[in-house]
Amino acid sequence: MVVESETGGMDNMKNTSPAHELHGIFPSPVYIVNRDLELSSKEDKDIEDIFEEGMKQNPSNVSSINSYIFNSKLKEIKQFCEQQIKIYVEEVISPKEDLDFYITQSWLNITKPGKDHHEHFHSNSIISGVFYISVEEDDKISFVDPNGKTKNLIKIESKKFNTWNSTLWYFPINTNELVLFPSWLTHLVEPNKKATKDRISISFNTFVKGILGSKTSSTELILK
Repeated sequence: MVVESETGGMDNMKNTSPAHELHGIFPSPVYIVNRDLELSSKEDKDIEDIFEEGMKQNPSNVSSINSYIFNSKLKEIKQFCEQQIKIYVEEVISPKEDLDFYITQSWLNITKPGKDHHEHFHSNSIISGVFYISVEEDDKISFVDPNGKTKNLIKIESKKFNTWNSTLWYFPINTNELVLFPSWLTHLVEPNKKATKDRISISFNTFVKGILGSKTSSTELILK
């Protein structure tokens, strides 16, 4: 389109794109919070005791033989995790009924420098979490897009990655930090070749007590 200018000539009128909106739907929630407290001497002792109870070898890391460590140890860390689970449930799930989300299994992980943690998700759990006891400054946790395979049925190479075209997304993590996420969300730890110390973390799963569904719709499920 052209328009006559004040000087009598013709100027090109710039075509402006109409305002548009870009929405994200069905996101996967990842909740991150720092406890802002150093480990106490009692917590250090609890961790040492867990080590002494024994560790089992996994494909690329080790985890505690005791898979219920929160039942008898690390009481204050467990309480912190439970407090944050309540916030996650209220803000993310927002259940209509009064439900009690509780920690089921919990275990300690050690990943040596240069090692990784294989890609996996957590079965028989609703919300899973990782609390970091000791990490390097540039450590991270990575999550896999559950729709990644579908998106890649037609593969278009991207010049710049963003939340819309990425099938792998990572978050930097810090000591004394808690990460909560849906248990179905696949995640992994890539090798940190710059690491100089062990990465130590606590993983846990959750489930729920209460009544799901309703009698009238024939969907009632009572969980005690």
